[in-house]
Amino acid sequence: MAYNLLKGKKGIIFGALNDMSIAWKVAELAHAEGAEFSLTNTPVSMRFGEIHELSKKCNNAPVIAADATSISDLENLFTQTMEHFGGKIDFVLHSIGMSLNVRKGRTYDDLDYNFLQKTIDISAISFHKVMQVARKLDAINEWGSVVALSYVAAQRTLYGYNDMADAKAMLESIARSFGYIYGRDKKIRVNTISQSPTMTTAGSGVKGIDGLMDFTERMSPLGNATAEECASYCITLFSDLTRKVTMQNLYHDGGFSNMGMSLKAMNMYNMGLENVENPEELD
Repeated sequence: MAYNLLKGKKGIIFGALNDMSIAWKVAELAHAEGAEFSLTNTPVSMRFGEIHELSKKCNNAPVIAADATSISDLENLFTQTMEHFGGKIDFVLHSIGMSLNVRKGRTYDDLDYNFLQKTIDISAISFHKVMQVARKLDAINEWGSVVALSYVAAQRTLYGYNDMADAKAMLESIARSFGYIYGRDKKIRVNTISQSPTMTTAGSGVKGIDGLMDFTERMSPLGNATAEECASYCITLFSDLTRKVTMQNLYHDGGFSNMGMSLKAMNMYNMGLENVENPEELD
């Protein structure tokens, strides 16, 4: 059911690769709720992904290639988008993250520091660049909304998430710091959503993702939040219903972030112990 929550609003959605992407789900729902937007990703991702198919589904939304770590690309993206829509935009989704250390199997105590710099630049600093470029171009209307996707590993250690945890911690800090400036000067909201582990193309590259998703499903009283449910949450943050929500990291994880141990998880843990001869010797 659509509510026309975004009727008349314009935006930019970063990061849609294929129909497994949260950004893809956000675009579909934003379109259903009456928004118009441009779609963007890196040239490489656009060649290997299906973003042009998404564009067709969303009333031929403009597709503009941009590397979010490149200031010139971002300037071109915002300028072209404003020219297409004849004015400023109202919302931005930053759904970007990548770690070469994770992809190459480098553990956190054996990082390649060149990879680490790329992780932080792509997954966190790009968020600052997006907002800095938008602010200098005065590209976002008052009471606009900027949202980035984060994860609970920014606050808690989760095995296998690696240097992406550092990047997400920085991402959330940028949201607070830039959120103050953007709110003070332009009444623009900046928030992050800490989403449940989700089987996106990027998420599937995280070591042990299947086990992690099973664990968080058992730990969360409401279960894991899906990509479609995350999209719904994003839409509320783009809408006028959340005008006074800013500088927040908003957990969208079925309650996982406030849990210590659940009955389901404890039962599974005890079942495992029953099958181990010397559990005290386990790492």
